[in-house]
This record gives sequence, structure tokens and C-alpha cells, in this order.
Amino acid sequence: MKLLCSNYHGKTTKWISGLMRRLKSNKRYCSKTTFTTWAMCSLAIVSLNAQNQQQDSVQGKKIDLDEVVVSASRANDKIPVTYAQLEKKDIQRVNLGQDIPVLLNFLPSVVATTFDGTGVGPTDYRIRGADNSRINVTINGIPYNDADSQTTFFVNLQDFASSVENIQVQRGVGTSTNGAGAFGASVNILTDNVNEDAFGQISSSIGSFGTFKNTVRFGTGLLEDHFAFSGRLSKIDSDGYVDRAFSDLRSYFLDGVYTDENTLIKAVVFGGEEITGLSFFGLNEAGLEADRTFNNDGLFLDADGNTQFYDRQTDNYKQDHFQLHITQQFDENWTGNVSLHYTNSRGFFEQYLESDPSFFNPDLSFYGLPTFESGGETIERADLTTRRHLNSDFYGTVFSVLYTNNTLNATFGGAWNRYDGEQFGEVTALQFGQLPSFPFRFYDNGTDKTDFNLYAKATLELNEQFSLFGDVQVRNINYEASGDYFTFDGIEVLEVDEQYTFFNPKAGITYQPNNRNSIYFSYARANREPARVDFETGSPESESVNDFELGWRYVSPNFQLNTNVYYLDFENQLVLTGERDNVGFPIRTNSGQSYRLGLEVDANINWGKFTIRPNFAISSNKNIDFLVEDGNGGFTNLGNTNISFSPDVVAGNVITYRISDTFNASLFSKYVGEQFLTNQDTNPLDSYFLNDINLQYSIPGISILKSLVITAQLNNIFDVEYENNGYVSFGESFFFPQAGTNFLVGATLNF
Repeated sequence: MKLLCSNYHGKTTKWISGLMRRLKSNKRYCSKTTFTTWAMCSLAIVSLNAQNQQQDSVQGKKIDLDEVVVSASRANDKIPVTYAQLEKKDIQRVNLGQDIPVLLNFLPSVVATTFDGTGVGPTDYRIRGADNSRINVTINGIPYNDADSQTTFFVNLQDFASSVENIQVQRGVGTSTNGAGAFGASVNILTDNVNEDAFGQISSSIGSFGTFKNTVRFGTGLLEDHFAFSGRLSKIDSDGYVDRAFSDLRSYFLDGVYTDENTLIKAVVFGGEEITGLSFFGLNEAGLEADRTFNNDGLFLDADGNTQFYDRQTDNYKQDHFQLHITQQFDENWTGNVSLHYTNSRGFFEQYLESDPSFFNPDLSFYGLPTFESGGETIERADLTTRRHLNSDFYGTVFSVLYTNNTLNATFGGAWNRYDGEQFGEVTALQFGQLPSFPFRFYDNGTDKTDFNLYAKATLELNEQFSLFGDVQVRNINYEASGDYFTFDGIEVLEVDEQYTFFNPKAGITYQPNNRNSIYFSYARANREPARVDFETGSPESESVNDFELGWRYVSPNFQLNTNVYYLDFENQLVLTGERDNVGFPIRTNSGQSYRLGLEVDANINWGKFTIRPNFAISSNKNIDFLVEDGNGGFTNLGNTNISFSPDVVAGNVITYRISDTFNASLFSKYVGEQFLTNQDTNPLDSYFLNDINLQYSIPGISILKSLVITAQLNNIFDVEYENNGYVSFGESFFFPQAGTNFLVGATLNF
């Protein structure tokens, strides 16, 4: 559980500095009216510049930064890797305040889930059955996964989709990338390209459950043919479908570019703050029948026995990212790139813990607190509130050298990154008694992790039909963690000092018999170190996978088809047990031998005014000879069992009808088959089938506006009652219910 905030003040221009100073000087919870007023002031200034320049489109002409920022980790049709890409226009259509995993939900093999029931607050996703800690995420080539937990917290990227150019999802191991190894997929995010022309934009949306989003964007265009600046401010609020699962999110994004004929320097700064109501307790079957929106988080009984809810049962987190990318083209064949980055994260979640022994709240001695006297009796147990903190610094460098000619495209690169983290817990209030100190710290531990890798990859075109791909990476990790930490059984001591060196080879061949067909085969091996939660809950071993991919791509003017068969052969795969630790992290265990075998198909069909984009994945996901403890010190072999959280069928479709040049309607459909919460073929999670409708209408050239775009989305149009995630506690299933029919409506003003 994490959250995010920013106190950064932009200094790129005098007027934006003044705007940010006014933002800071106002109250922490600024009103929606004030926010919109600031947005209009910003756009008024931007539009003065915009009116003096000729614009070819809403976004203006673009300087393509893909090659210089993310090409080292991107795939293309010459590389034998299975991937899908979400472009800016597709993101803008559905970007009404929901989190990035929800926006990716309709890509092949993706299953997204939300904890507030709507997708505005904390979210999660899986790809090919792999949980998010096993999906490598980079932003402009910089690792985003938390280095300690290896998890991605997209709630800390509030409204980040408004600053994204495109997102590439490489399924399977993919090409060599930075950060932890990809065991399900790599998600490569490229932030906005630079517009040559000035622009301004205001986007606002409202929706069910008190959802309200405001975004203002601006860009100066190229100044003196060398400089450009752009930025974004965002504010999102929502009450959530689940009781008290509210979201209060605010964020910023700023970038500046210097470019000339052979040099490009790009600085990117982004971050924000999130305050969300905790909603990580699921509901059992009886709870779902009684009230699907009920939230146990923060529940307690007052002195009169009345049910109350603690109003500060919240997650509070801030995060700021700083990136500097420098690219130099040496000649027509050689280009070099070096990136420096730093991320500062800090925050906590606050909980009320009741003294009722039927809930988890042990004796005061558990927290290192003394007993005390009250009314002539010794008090050993009392209500209290805690704050569990996580602060970290993550910094390093990513570098690459690219060589290209008519037949060869080669990249040499690597990265060095370091993570310094601190976790500690504090008792901030105690019923009846006095704390020995305020606040009283009851555990404290630290983490130091360094990650260094070097790689070389190349694509060689042998002739017009055949091309070869090779990719070799060596990765070294030093991981140290020490101190005490909090568990359900008491305060434990964590002592980890591990070093890992992994060799990750990849190779493949692509055959193109003509300009419409392409057939590829590839092999890739990846290795991955355990995460912190694995050390806290067991004695984990590193895991390995051999990934075999066989695919066929077909491209014609009105029909494109991608189909592939994959086989993932795992050694010591860390599979989810279905249980969660005391802070809500999923617990994993090494499963010995296991595999994932699947067929994935996705297509794009243009038929008159219709565009149809279906996809489906059929898979078999098995643990081989899975062992479980028998309670007598031995093990029982359950044979081949289904890997947890791995549905055999995942399918999606988007049908778009272009009513006119300015008006289109889309139907989004998603089917996810039955899956299990454990690896013992028990505790099933039912299948579900959802449909959403999206309408988008553009009105060009209204007064000073370049265009006005109105978007409406109706989610879960058939009001399906479903749950797409859950966990197991003492053998019983608990589920996270999702919202029924709900809507979002937005308007975007382009200047």
C-alpha cells in the first residue's frame, strides 16, 4: 500500500512559477472552482503565444522522441517479440480519470482489477496470469517498479495517462530492459513527444460516485527553433463504489527540451500526492449478499457498543520523479544516449486497531508498550492508532549506444540503479494510557539494493526475407535488508544479505515471405530475484523461465492479424498462495516446476464505417506435482494443479462505428474465465463478461478554440454483479466487488 504527493514548483518560465506559488499558498484541499480558474489563467497566457503560430493539428507537429528515449527497450515488427501498443488517440478516448491498468484492460491477456470498485484509486492488473510484481514497467526507459517489493503502484501516477504518448506491452520475457526481470510482460511507457507549435488544453470530467477530474495542459512550442516547454496539472476526486474508498489525487508533469541538428536534451519532472481511503478488506459470500459496498477497514465499536468508522483510515503518499535524457547523434550510423534519474518517495497509511480480541490487535506488549493501571485494574489491551511509514530514494543511470545501417540495428547498453528504503511503524494514539514517547516507534528496518546490468542486442537482415535477432544481458543485484518488521505473529527480525548474478540470453528469427506476412520464432531466458515479502514469509529461491514464442503477423490495408503460441517453462516460479500479509501484500511461494502454455490472437478489421479489434487468449497454466504441507511435518503431492489467478480464457473486443467525421461510438467487451485463488484448485473466482459504451463527439473551430471534444462512457451497461480479485484467509474466500452500471462524461477544450 502506497500513496503519492508533490511539493515541486516548476521554474521553467516566470509565469508557471507564479502559478505554482499561488497553488502552494492556497489551502491543501483547493476547491474545484479555484482549480478551474487557475487552469483558465494558464491557458489564457498560453493562447497568446498559440495565436501567433500556425497549427497543423490539435497537438501540432511533433518531434518524434521514440528513437532517442525508448528505442533501446522497444520492440518492432523486425524483432521476434509478441507485443501490443496503445497509441495516444486510443488513450485519450477512455482517459476520464481511471488508472492506467484499467486503460490497458482491453489489450490481449490483460486482467485489471480495482480496490475502490471503479478504477480511480488503487488498482492492480495481471498479464498472462503474472501479478504486477512480475511485470516490468519503465517510463522513458527508467525502471518504475518499486525495487524492494517489485510492485507497481499506479495510484502514485495520478492522471499520468494525460501525459503519455504511447504504451507498448511486450508479453512474455520481451527484450532486455532495465529493472527486475519480466515474467509476464514488460510495459514500456513513453511520455509526451514535444509539439513544435504552442497549445493549451483543459479537460474536465464528472461521473458516478462523486468522481470529478480536472486537467490543464500547456506547451510553448519550439522557441528559437531549439527550446520547448510543456506541463500539466491534475486533480481527481472520487467517493468510490466501496464505502469510504475515496480518492483525493493531485499531480503535475513538466518537461523541457533543447534540440539542435545532432543533440537532444530532455528534462522531465513529474509527481503528485494521493490520499485514499483504505479498502483492502474483501467480503466473503455472506458479506456480498448483505451489502456489496460494505468496507470493514476502520470499523470499531465505541464505549456504548455502537458501530463507528475511523475517519482517518487512509493511505497517504507523495512521490517526485526527476529524469534527464541526453542524446547525441555522432554520425549517420552512431547515436548515444545517457539518462539520469532520481525518485523520492515518502508516506504512510494510518489505521485504527480495536482492542476486541476477535480482531487483529494483540496485547500492548506486542508493540513494546507497557501495561498501565486504570480504575484499579491492569490494562493489557487497548484501542490504538498506528502509522506505517515507507520512505525511499531511488536513483541511477541508464545508457545505450545505437548503431544502424541498411542491414544491422545494434544496441549496447545497461543501467546502474540504487534503492535506499526505510520502513517503520508508530503508535500515534493510545486509549486510556500514555505513550512512552510521541509517536512511539515499534519497528524499524532499512533496505539497500543495487542493480547493475549490461546488454547487447542486434537485428541482422540476412536478405529481404530473413532477419536474425540476438540479445544477451548480464544482471547483478546486491540486496541487503535488516531491522525488525511487523507480522501477524509478532515483531520479527529481518536479516537479508544476498547477491545474484543472472545471465539472460534471447534469440530469434523472422521470416517475411512477402510484404504482408511475417512469421517469427524466439527463445528467451529470464531470471528474477525474490522480493522483500518473499523473505518476510519464507526462505525463497530465485526463479527462472524459458520463454518460447511462435507468431504470425499479417498486414493489409483493411485487416491486420497477430497470432502467437507461447510456452513458458518455469523453475521455482513464485506463485501467489492466495493469502496476504499484514499490509495487504500478496504472499508467494516457490512452486518447483510449472508452465504456462497459450494461444493469443488479436486483429484489427476496417469494414466501411466499422473498426473491429477482437482479441482472445486461451491458456493452460499448471504447477507440476504441487506439494502442500500435510500438517504432520510432511507434504502431500496434489499432482498437476492450476496456477492461482490464471484464467484459461481471456477475451476482449472493441467495435467502433464512425457515425461521421466528428462523431463515433464504441462498444468495449471483456470476458474473463474462471480462476482460482489458490494453487490447490480450491476457492474459485467466477467468470464474468462486461460491456462498456463510449461516445466521442468533436466540434472543430469554436471561437478561440481549436476544437471541443465531448466524451461519454457508460461502464458495465448490463449491471453485472462481479468480482475480479480476492484472497483467502483461514481457508475462506474474500472478494473485491466491482461497481455495477456507472458513467463518466468529459469535455476537452483545445486551444
